[in-house]
Amino acid sequence: MTPSSPAPPTRPRTTAGSWIRSVGSWIRSAPGTYIWLAALFVTTVIVHQMSPDFEKDFLRQRSTNIHELSHDPVRVLIVSAFWIDSGLWVPYAILYTVFHAPAERWLGTLRWFAVAVAAHVLASLVSEGILAWAIRHGHVPESAANTLDIGVSYALAGVIAVLTYRVPTSWRPVYLFAVLVFYGIPLVTGPTFTDLGHFTAVLIGLACYPLTRSRHRTKTPPAQ
Repeated sequence: MTPSSPAPPTRPRTTAGSWIRSVGSWIRSAPGTYIWLAALFVTTVIVHQMSPDFEKDFLRQRSTNIHELSHDPVRVLIVSAFWIDSGLWVPYAILYTVFHAPAERWLGTLRWFAVAVAAHVLASLVSEGILAWAIRHGHVPESAANTLDIGVSYALAGVIAVLTYRVPTSWRPVYLFAVLVFYGIPLVTGPTFTDLGHFTAVLIGLACYPLTRSRHRTKTPPAQ
């Protein structure tokens, strides 16, 4: 009697429950990123319920423009990071997943948060400071002091930049070049104060190298 051949191994079936658990695990691995993204979803839904005129005034009061910064800088620097002026949430969901989440998993939540806050706050202050100088010297109208400057793009630019140190060494110059070109071209072709803010955020992200140093170290095996 010929022995029967063993049955080929079967691939484990992907069930809805296992898929939900894997998504939950993915989100838990970068909690700060997805809490922030959830907050942006809520505020975006709120903005979509507003009339265009009311939305413009509402967001301007939460903007890091010169007028608001001179009255209540701490408040606007915080609340401006929870509103999107484009009204489009899905692109940010993709960008947060591609850049913020890997950075948080790599650096840890506290260090990732420190990079994002530093880029958001310092780039806002630098760009608005340059704008104030331009207004004072008559290069731009005084109405620019109350312009709309809101959103999360400065923090995103800083995190994108700090990920340079996560890229394998052989590809690191290519990644850095791409980042500098992407954020640098607007400064050459027709700069605005937000373009300056984005490039400043990139430089801040690169300056956060000390926060990444312990992530590059490997443990030395104990002496025998």
